[in-house]
Amino acid sequence: MVLNTGNRTDIPAFYSEWFARRLQEGYVLSRNPYNPEQVIRYELNPDVVDIIMFCTKNPGPMLKYMDLLRPFTQYWHVTITPYGKEIEPGVPDKKQVIRDFIRLSEQIGPDHICWRYDPVFIDETYTVEHHLRVFDRMAGMMEHATKQVIISFIDLYEKTKRNFPKAREVTAEEQNLLGEKMAEIAVSHGMRIKACLENPSLSRFGIDVSGCFTRQDLERVLGEELEVPGTAMTRKGCSCVLGSDIGAYNTCAHFCRYCYANYDRETVLANRRLHDPESPLLVGHLMPQDKVRSANQVSWKTGQLTLNL
Repeated sequence: MVLNTGNRTDIPAFYSEWFARRLQEGYVLSRNPYNPEQVIRYELNPDVVDIIMFCTKNPGPMLKYMDLLRPFTQYWHVTITPYGKEIEPGVPDKKQVIRDFIRLSEQIGPDHICWRYDPVFIDETYTVEHHLRVFDRMAGMMEHATKQVIISFIDLYEKTKRNFPKAREVTAEEQNLLGEKMAEIAVSHGMRIKACLENPSLSRFGIDVSGCFTRQDLERVLGEELEVPGTAMTRKGCSCVLGSDIGAYNTCAHFCRYCYANYDRETVLANRRLHDPESPLLVGHLMPQDKVRSANQVSWKTGQLTLNL
């Protein structure tokens, strides 16, 4: 199975101490966001957890706990964008994030870490030309630290439209121009380029549009074939393997203007006050009415080796 930590929040950035305690104790509890009285228990055991998936904008706080993660196969997606504090107020200086990206790559290997440049939006500051210039500069800095970069264009979810009312969709013409040029830049720095749930026509520029976290990606990381159950692929129109997420919505303090996982700042701050690093739950503690069940955890490995081409 795949244990996902990053679709709902940024655990490495804000809850690394909590996750380290979970690794030490060997299990974690996750509250169902749509039925809060349902709680799932996951065993943190490398015999059944094939990959731990991290999505973060700041891997730095987790670096001191890497010895606890060593028994597990890891796959990190680290988002590094060109935006300033007016867009991503809680994200550290990007030069520091890139340094930590490189340090992480040195520990786990470039096949186990991916750079995400997303979401891409266009305005009077972050023009097409600006994106291309910064993308090229960042790619040069991370050239030997990763073999893959993922791009995506901003999706105007309801939460995004409320928190970022000035955002607009990237036009087809802008997507084509950015896609073509970014693909050229990525290849020049030794990186495969993928797009996350974007227009299939971008494939004509050499962009892989199959998804950003597919079975093939997992098999490349593991070097072994997987038999992935259909329930692990739950987003319509996407072939990504989402796995089982242990995060919680409304807990990420990056406060990015384009965020889809936070309702508003006040809710995030209230939830963070409930966080206890010693609790098996990310937010709060078990309540008398909670119903805890153990997840059906099995390895998806088939034992058939793959070639990392």
